[in-house]
Formats: sequence, C-alpha cells, structure tokens
Amino acid sequence: MHKDSIFSAGQLAGEVKPEWLELGFKFGDKGAHTSRTIMLDELSTVLHQRPASATRVEYGKAVVEENCLGKQTSSTRQLSVQRLSELYALDPEVPLFRLLRYFWDADDKAHAQLALLVALCRDPLLRATASVVLPMKPGDEVARQQFTDILREAAQGRLNDSTLDKVVRNTASSWTQSGHLQGRSRKRRVKIQPTPASTAFALLLGYILGNRGRNLFETIFARVLDRNVNELTFLAMDAKRLGFVDIKSSGGMTAVSFDLILTPQEKGLVHGTH
Repeated sequence: MHKDSIFSAGQLAGEVKPEWLELGFKFGDKGAHTSRTIMLDELSTVLHQRPASATRVEYGKAVVEENCLGKQTSSTRQLSVQRLSELYALDPEVPLFRLLRYFWDADDKAHAQLALLVALCRDPLLRATASVVLPMKPGDEVARQQFTDILREAAQGRLNDSTLDKVVRNTASSWTQSGHLQGRSRKRRVKIQPTPASTAFALLLGYILGNRGRNLFETIFARVLDRNVNELTFLAMDAKRLGFVDIKSSGGMTAVSFDLILTPQEKGLVHGTH
C-alpha cells in the first residue's frame, strides 16, 4: 500500500487528525491533478486582483464576474474557481490559505515554491510524485514510468489509463512550474533556490503536522527546498530576522515556533486545544 509522504516515519498512513482537515490539508486517493496543474499563473492573477482581506466570495467574483483570467465562457470561469479552490481553498477562513497569502504578499520571489507547498498539502496525487522528483539529482531525466507507477499505487487502481496519463502530464507540469523540472517533452531535474519566506512556510507546514526540532528540517516540505539541514538552518535564521519564525539553537537542540504568525484559533488546532 502507498504510504502518503506527508507522514513521518513513525506515523501510520491512515493516521489523519481531524485538526489537519480543519487547517486545510487533504488526504485520500483523489486530487485536482486529474484535470489541472498547480495553475501558478491563474493563482498569481487572482491574488493580484484582491487584497489579503478578501473573502472567498470576492475571489470567486474576480474570476466569474470580472473574468480576471480571461476565460471565454461562464462555465470555464466557474471551473477555474472550482479547481483553484480545490488546490488553495481561496478562503481566508482556511488556515492554509491565510498563511499562503501571508507569505505570498511578503516575498514575490517565493510564489512558485509557496504554491507548490500548498498544492502538496491539498492534492494527494501531486504529493505522491514527490517521492520520484525530490530524490533526483540535478540533470537527471524524469522517467515517465516512475510517475505512472507511483500514481497508480496512490490512486489504488481507481484511475483508468487515460486519466492516469493525464495526471502524469499535469503533475510533471506542476513540478516544472515550481522550478524543480525543466524541459518540455524531456524533463530534467533542476535545483531550486529557496527564500527565507518559502523556508519559513515549509517549516511551518511541518510544525502544523506535529513535527518539532530537527524533524522540521526533514519533512516532505523541507525537502522540497533542495537544501540540507545546515543550509535550511541558515535560511531559517534569515527568516527569523524577517519576523517569519522564532528559532533558537542550544547544545545541539533546535527549537522552532510560529507564535507571531499563527492566530489563537490556529494555535488551538495545532496544539490540540481548540
């Protein structure tokens, strides 16, 4: 059975906490990549059209009524809102989206990485392909069959060959949009350049799922950043200076917290006291 890479080594694949769902994470064998990619350009356009205080309804209005994405029909506009909502929620009441918007507005250079990180939280199919992409060395060519095999396993045989082929194309495109892959028909691995904002967000996602200390630097989200623990620690220190994270190291121990960023409600969900 496929073990969801969002879980740490000591967790069972089915150990999903209700709080994680409230925070915005998704689990299972389905995902938006059966029909779309991470839609980075569309997400960027929608977020540019609305301030951080915008509601879910206002984001939908920007796409459907104002047609900020330039879609020709009402049905395609509605579908775009649906897919973007599946991937990112587009709702400040959903903590993952609120936090995405916080870091998005703080660092333009981190957008592609931030979008990928949230999409990994909310699309189990994309998440499954991380086990193929992240271990690759720069210059390695993607083996399409590896994508096919891992996705077939993650979907537990529920995708027919046509849909599976589409998911392979869409997930490969998403990793290209994030900067991890390069090329059209033949895609090769590229090492990305993380920023303090994307580093803080990656650590925060691991923190939300219960990881602490050094383990925060070894989650799927941290590995997305293509840096080792020492390099990520330096980036985390930069993030601290920018007010994104509180990190302290002493006697070989590392303590990380996000009290300045998380709301009281979010802290309750994270610590199980809501």
